[in-house]
Amino acid sequence: MSPLQKAFRRRVGDWLNTPRQRLLIAPDGRRNQPCRRSRIMSTTADHADDIPPPIDARQFVPPANNLVELLRTAERELEPDQATAKAALDTASSILRSEVERCSHIQGAGPGALAAWQTARVRAFIEENLHRTIRVKDIGAVAQLSAAHFSRSFKQVIGESPHAYVVRRRLERACQLMITGSASLREIAQSVGFSDQAHLSRLFRQAFGQSPARWRHDLENRGG
Repeated sequence: MSPLQKAFRRRVGDWLNTPRQRLLIAPDGRRNQPCRRSRIMSTTADHADDIPPPIDARQFVPPANNLVELLRTAERELEPDQATAKAALDTASSILRSEVERCSHIQGAGPGALAAWQTARVRAFIEENLHRTIRVKDIGAVAQLSAAHFSRSFKQVIGESPHAYVVRRRLERACQLMITGSASLREIAQSVGFSDQAHLSRLFRQAFGQSPARWRHDLENRGG
């Protein structure tokens, strides 16, 4: 391992071992429940939906796995392909900023927001189904809420609508796949749930100001 790679690994290790990140990423790479907040539990039937059903203690928020993979790619490509390493770090930073913003919304969420167990299950469901059509009523069912109630509660916690969140996660996953693999844009579009490459390109341009083809081309040129 070169001195540059050692320095990079040390910096990443320092970041992962800060108290805040230890709350976010468990030893096996899975995400713990982020941004815990106190909750006054009512014993009345009106608040029965706040009482979580049995849940796997290892329930996690999957974007942490994306961060770990991107950081590993950056470390691997640090010397042979610095452009790819930089792109991986930029994408990881973007995901992390989104997570920090989301946490601030959770901390300020009031009555009517999703409970922690609902948020964890909803986010896991979305990550596991990015490759297919995701309807609001299906996500709401995971949280045991009607579509309308779920949409209001979700936005109060996450800070954006369920649709906007799903689109953002699809685009972030597409960026990750372009950085870490060699699949065609058509294959990537289908694997992250867009109807076709044109659908991916349109939303990618709206979000990042350029097409995914140009973004990937620029990345490859910088690497060359």
